[in-house]
Amino acid sequence: MKLKQISIFLENSPGRLYEATQALGEAGLNLRSLSISDISGFGVLRILVSDVATARRVIMEKQLPARVDEVVAAEIVDTPGSLAEALKLLMKNKINVDYMYALAGTSSGKAVMVFSFSDNDQAIKVLQENKIKILDAESFGILEGPA
Repeated sequence: MKLKQISIFLENSPGRLYEATQALGEAGLNLRSLSISDISGFGVLRILVSDVATARRVIMEKQLPARVDEVVAAEIVDTPGSLAEALKLLMKNKINVDYMYALAGTSSGKAVMVFSFSDNDQAIKVLQENKIKILDAESFGILEGPA
C-alpha cells in the first residue's frame, strides 16, 4: 500500500518549476499531488503522478536529478486534533515522520496526508490497527509500473 513518489531536485531559479511541470504535462501526465520545499538555493518537488515510469523517463530526458521514494497516504477525519491523534499513535510506536504534506479537495469529510516515515511498513501496520485507512495507487489513479 505504499505509493511511489518522484522527488525532483530543482535549482531555485525562474523557470525551473515550469520546465518540469510543462514536460510532464506535454507527456500527458496528470499530477495527483504536489509539494515543493526550498532548501539552500534549490527546491525539492515531490509529486504523485498518474504514470510513475513515464514521469521518471520524462524527467531523466530533461536531465533533472530525481529519485523515486515510497510514501504512505493515510485518510484521516477532517476535524481539529485528528492529525495529532494519528501522530500520537506513531510516536508511541517510535515511528518518526520524515516529512508529510496534505491533499486538499476531498468532499468525503476526510483529509489525506502523505507521509514518509522512518519505517513505512510499521507505520502502515500501526495506522491500520487503529482503523486509519491507507490509500493505494488505484485510489489516486496512479499507474506505478517499473520505475
